[in-house]
Amino acid sequence: MNWENIELLIDKQYYILGMRPLFRASALFSDETENFVTPAEPEPGDTVTIRFRAKRDNIDAVYLRAGEDSYLMEFDRKEGYFDYYKVEVPLGIKPLRYCFEVRAGRLICFFDKRGVSRELREEYRFMIVPGFHTPDWAKGAVFYQIFVDRFCNGDPSNDVENREYIYIGEGTSKVEDWNKYPAMMGVREFYGGDLQGVMDKLDYLQELGVDVIYFNPIFVSPSNHKYDIQDYDYIDPHYGKIVKDTGDLLADGDFDNTHATRYITRVTDRVNLEASNELFIELVKEAHRRNMRVILDGVFNHCGSFNKWLDRERIYENQPGYEKGAYVSADSPYRSFFKFNHDGAWPYNPHYDGWWGHDTLPKLAYEHSPKLYEYIMHIARKWVSPPYNADGWRLDVAADLGFSGEYNHQFWKDFRDTVKEANPDALILAEHYGDPRAWLQGDEWDTVMNYDAFMEPLTWFFTGMEKHSDEYRQDLLGNGMHFEWAMGHYMTSFMAPSLHVAMNELSNHDHSRFLTRTNHKVGRVAALGSEAASADVDKAVMREAVVMQMTWPGAPTIYYGDEAGVCGFTDPDNRRTYPWGHEDEQMIEFHRQMIRIHKSHPALMRGSVKIIQTDYQFICYGRFLGKEIVLAAFNNSGETMEREVRVHDIGLNSGDHLIQMMMTDRDGFSQDKVLYEVKAGELLLKLPPTSAVVMYVVKR
Repeated sequence: MNWENIELLIDKQYYILGMRPLFRASALFSDETENFVTPAEPEPGDTVTIRFRAKRDNIDAVYLRAGEDSYLMEFDRKEGYFDYYKVEVPLGIKPLRYCFEVRAGRLICFFDKRGVSRELREEYRFMIVPGFHTPDWAKGAVFYQIFVDRFCNGDPSNDVENREYIYIGEGTSKVEDWNKYPAMMGVREFYGGDLQGVMDKLDYLQELGVDVIYFNPIFVSPSNHKYDIQDYDYIDPHYGKIVKDTGDLLADGDFDNTHATRYITRVTDRVNLEASNELFIELVKEAHRRNMRVILDGVFNHCGSFNKWLDRERIYENQPGYEKGAYVSADSPYRSFFKFNHDGAWPYNPHYDGWWGHDTLPKLAYEHSPKLYEYIMHIARKWVSPPYNADGWRLDVAADLGFSGEYNHQFWKDFRDTVKEANPDALILAEHYGDPRAWLQGDEWDTVMNYDAFMEPLTWFFTGMEKHSDEYRQDLLGNGMHFEWAMGHYMTSFMAPSLHVAMNELSNHDHSRFLTRTNHKVGRVAALGSEAASADVDKAVMREAVVMQMTWPGAPTIYYGDEAGVCGFTDPDNRRTYPWGHEDEQMIEFHRQMIRIHKSHPALMRGSVKIIQTDYQFICYGRFLGKEIVLAAFNNSGETMEREVRVHDIGLNSGDHLIQMMMTDRDGFSQDKVLYEVKAGELLLKLPPTSAVVMYVVKR
């Protein structure tokens, strides 16, 4: 007789003797995934089946509580260690917010998105929004973020030249050494990366396992980061194609951009602009042919001082086919696009609102300009429609758009309607710091860059570092309880369709590289120097983090070069070039294999997650979908660790066998198949120092 049968026999004896078995609160579970909600993304008018599970023969009744309504759930089935209950709820057009009331003898408790509670907690209720869908292709998809200037130079003929124009007081700089560290004020230095370079490396990205390319901004802009858009209608010819290349560079001592005729030709001549758009069309077609998607960066809160609507640099003032900019003339058709604070200063009025006071980033004044609103909605439609066919938008500083919260929410509701009408399968993903739930109610954003519920808890646990490398917290390094609390709390802001497409990054263009955080050096490149970013890094910790990235709910997103061992402090040092010819091949292969594991298991793409056990320097959790269960465990300490982990609560029973798919530790990584057996409801784990293990079972 196995241990599971012995446990069931003991429970039955309790009942025979009139006693209750131990109430297992840890076995209570439900969520919004397809495991427990059918259909998982229902339409208005559908009837949805909601399920709940508990330890077998352990509760008397469970009710679904929705507002003032209470539905007794009927027994559904016994399966292994669990009893399942279900209820059918007809939906209207309004969101369904619910939790569960569980009764066992005199005990009454509630189960919500944070787990078991003695009290009803409105803020943690589950939520289903009829008609809310996120693209299936994005659920658990592997994203790859490309900062184009630093990825690959495929067409040297379109490189920005020395003193091609003036930006923030100095001339542009063409970097000749691809491996040079970025300068501290390097906003005007260019390495030459372009879209042709991306096309040249599509084989590499495909072999890595990438599903989606997310581009930092690629529209016409004067900086290398391009968050200061000059023309939303066109791809920057420096990233695209320069067909007509006449005019002069600026002479030494000349700081007047009206004389930058080479630049003016390059970025205003329609021949170059149309050719660059055609190259983008070609890139998207080729990506789609490889079953890869393309996401664009939408910077709609502000534009740039070079923008043709403002034209502070007078780039467009005398060019055929362009209206006068609002800086140039009080009669400009774009005057309402900006908030001017001095009406008597034209021509050349410098008194306009800039985002956070930056005059190079003029704030767009939507509330005062229906024309601006319509233009940006046109842009939103244009790039996700034929012939461009981009697959969605990442929205820069999306919560800052507009001058009031009320307008901000209305704008994003309209933006969603516009984009989804043009391309129902497009993804809308916002940059956001803090609680995003106000925008994740099913009628604005699909999801966010997942800082609170991924990057930050993960970084604190594995490195003890803040995501900019600005602080080291010994109390958070290896603090499994904090990790469990943070993930549990912040994930409640997401409905399941949003969580499974959330952008889960270790690094990006705004924060230090994760590999650099493993060295525990506090500071930035100005104080520490570029070499310090790669000193004393710990690749074993990096591999642990990659295991979590590929096994946690969401869309794992690789910042270009992370997979090749690129280091760097926060902006601009995090924007180093991809090290072609100098890659860390072991790290690339590790990423490739973890991506393969991620994509081979539906439970990792869109399944439920349950944290099984946390402790100092230890985390263990399970992902499950249907009959498939994947378990991941981490030892972040410098010592070998043994743990007996109770695994009944993720559906594993005595006698079940799990197959190890990946083990990474200080010596590297191994994919040797190792068999583990569940005994007495527990799994014995022996983990080497600084290690992670991934194993799976498919239940019969």
